[in-house]
Amino acid sequence: MPKTARAVPIDERVEQCIARLYRSVVSVPPDRFRLWALESLKTVIPFDSAIWGSGKWEERRFHALTLSNLPEHFAQVLEASADENPLIAKLIQSEPDTPTTMESVFPDATFYESNLYRKTFGPHGVERLMSTMHVDRRSGLYSLVSLYRSDRNNPFSAAEQAMQRRLTYHLFNALSHAFFIHLARTHRDRPPGAAAAVIDQHGGYHDVQPRFLDAMEAHWPGHTPNQLPFRVPEPGETRLLDGLCIRAEAMGELIIVHCWPMGPLDRLTAREREIVLAVAHGLSFKQAARKIGVAPSTVANHLYRIYRKLGVNSRTALADLIHAVPEPE
Repeated sequence: MPKTARAVPIDERVEQCIARLYRSVVSVPPDRFRLWALESLKTVIPFDSAIWGSGKWEERRFHALTLSNLPEHFAQVLEASADENPLIAKLIQSEPDTPTTMESVFPDATFYESNLYRKTFGPHGVERLMSTMHVDRRSGLYSLVSLYRSDRNNPFSAAEQAMQRRLTYHLFNALSHAFFIHLARTHRDRPPGAAAAVIDQHGGYHDVQPRFLDAMEAHWPGHTPNQLPFRVPEPGETRLLDGLCIRAEAMGELIIVHCWPMGPLDRLTAREREIVLAVAHGLSFKQAARKIGVAPSTVANHLYRIYRKLGVNSRTALADLIHAVPEPE
């Protein structure tokens, strides 16, 4: 007799979904990751449409948005209904990452007769809703994932709510990993131990690594939460602040800010760093000059100043100092 396919237990399906999320961060581009992750989630918790939005907690509006099987204008419709939507109020009051269904806060008999249903959800075929909100108080960022079904007779079950609660943290965490892995690949010259944040022109976070927040709190204790504690450098500028090096780079309308502890190379100019790395890896003055495109005498003059800056007096000591610095990630 042919073998029948083994039914995969719910817990195992959830773990498989979590594993797929993290494995995918190196292969799925960040701008497609949310939609890909929602499709992966659908294999565990079936749904017909969904919305995944992120924004600033104090503003209660999305600055990043992904829609699955919904028209683009639905986000504006949803935001406009926030004040009359009891599900949003419940999510704000609940523990973070706790899935909540509409019927748990708005009985069916009332909901389906309400303006909220007639104007917001009904016209888009949304009959059942389950939403989860994740709030990061340190960064001031929040994310909302809402799953929708078009069959009124198929509400989200308690088991599905439990699965969503297990998955929520990993959805948001994997998305952040995907973005910063992409950032590391496209910014290979970032210094060792650097952490990064994506900010707007006012210094508010749009995405941020925990290590970046750790550095801000360690160097500027008591600073205003959810905001950079210093003036944003001009794109391309590197500044030294309280033992940290800060570099800013433009990313469309946003800014990427890198920070890292000051090391020996941070005291040097860009040309001096080129010379140090060439000489420390065994190139002669002529070889280093040819590689960099300057005269051998220029290499020698720079090297003399470099010795004085770094407090060394030989190529061997210079190499030991440079090789003690870990390679960039």
